[in-house]
Amino acid sequence: MTARIVAGLAEVASPYDAFILDLWGVVHDGVNVFPGVIDALARLRRAGKRLVFLSNAPRRAEVVAAQLDGFGITRDLHDGVLSSGEVTWRHLEARPDAWYRDLGRSCIRIGPDRDDGLLDGLGLTRPADMAAADFILVTGPNGDTDSVEAYDPQLDAAAARDLPMVCANPDREVIRGGRRQICAGAIAERYERKGGDVRWHGKPNPDVYEDCLEMLAIADPSRVLCCGDSFTTDIKGANEAGLDALLVARGIHGDDLVDAGGALDADRVRDAAADAGAEIRYATREFVW
Repeated sequence: MTARIVAGLAEVASPYDAFILDLWGVVHDGVNVFPGVIDALARLRRAGKRLVFLSNAPRRAEVVAAQLDGFGITRDLHDGVLSSGEVTWRHLEARPDAWYRDLGRSCIRIGPDRDDGLLDGLGLTRPADMAAADFILVTGPNGDTDSVEAYDPQLDAAAARDLPMVCANPDREVIRGGRRQICAGAIAERYERKGGDVRWHGKPNPDVYEDCLEMLAIADPSRVLCCGDSFTTDIKGANEAGLDALLVARGIHGDDLVDAGGALDADRVRDAAADAGAEIRYATREFVW
């Protein structure tokens, strides 16, 4: 499928009743909201559209919603937030299957201190080292690092004990404030390559899209458009869920998809989608009206 290149949402919004929107790379870069985003959200709302944010953030949904409030993306501009961290917390709390029921209660977490809240209310203990752990929860790198190799000592120790891992953010990388950084998914992927057993939560898994459709209360999936910047998570997730997809090419793929003048190149977009095994209906340079 050759994507239709559009200047903004005004060209595509009419056939859709609802939108599932990514955050990082579409709405903000972790530091600043992109120009034109709040205006575009307000125009969609005035047109009667329902909006849900679906993020691979390794934090509870309410924490993400509060961050959006701080960015000026207030609750009147959307119908809710679902995060990979929220889905992870629910699985750790409910233990819905045999894999989760066998996890145990002693958890080593790999990730920054700001993600500690993901363990609140779960009754887990925090051992000092892998020797006393039942499983690993990875939420991201411990600091601003671009090296997965730095985690090899921990991952090798965990693999030697066959410890299962829960990944609360399937993203491999993100651009934060203009800088490319690894995410939890890069660490989890490296653990899998070492033979580790990983349970992933978030995009592109179809179950998170089912949850979003319930939040949107839209009966006809053909009336829902997913907007994201990543072929591997946002676009392939929409494809797996049978939903139309719009690529916002200012995120992690942006530099690879534009010509010398900074405009989207339809051929590059088509080839990149084919390489990723993804299908997009539309592509735009940025999330604007």
